[in-house]
Amino acid sequence: DVEVVIMPVGGGGLAAGVGSYLKNKNPEILLFGVEPEGAPSMLKAFEHGGPLTLPEINRFVDGASVKRVGQLTYQLCEKVLDDMQLVAEGKICTTILKLYNEDAIVVEPAGALSVTALDAYKDKIKGKKVVCVISGGNNDIERMQEIKEKSLLYEGLKHYFIVRFPQRPGALKLFVNNVLGPHDDITRFEFIKKTNRENGPALVGIELTKPTDYDALLARMKEFKFEIIELNNDQTLFEYLV
Repeated sequence: DVEVVIMPVGGGGLAAGVGSYLKNKNPEILLFGVEPEGAPSMLKAFEHGGPLTLPEINRFVDGASVKRVGQLTYQLCEKVLDDMQLVAEGKICTTILKLYNEDAIVVEPAGALSVTALDAYKDKIKGKKVVCVISGGNNDIERMQEIKEKSLLYEGLKHYFIVRFPQRPGALKLFVNNVLGPHDDITRFEFIKKTNRENGPALVGIELTKPTDYDALLARMKEFKFEIIELNNDQTLFEYLV
């Protein structure tokens, strides 16, 4: 009765094996493979016409991150997969948290790939019986803070700034009382310079309740004359400071 199966793809072994079996049983079944954006080795192999070695990959989704897929798995996946989808690491993290909080399912990043791709396939799977292969529950509890952080950044709920506070008394109090929204939280605050702390620039992390609160936050920073650098938009500075 199953009409669609969505599977994670790393080296391609699971998708090749399960896909070959299912297509043999039902040639009409739709099979979709999902890779992390940071390690699209199978998709690149499809585009290239054969396996190739990626110069670098993001290993956050460690269970599905390989630089090069095998020749046999490539040949089988190319034959049986009807489509491939890439998903962002931050979106994977959001899925991990939802599966845990709403369904009490513990998955590692690779295990969440198939569910993460559901909305990308919503038009193709509407009205069909769909199975998502959740393969991998090896998620260390110590990674949950990192997963939450990546999810908040992806959802537009966490923002980092370099804030240069005006050289006047009470600037920090003004920032807290007048710039922050009623439901905004400062999650990180540290002066960048070890000297001149009263007036020097500070690294500030702010968590919002809704992504739409961001524009209003920026407007209040401008209104009260706080000079800022938006670190979320500067990957080099973000990686160096955050």
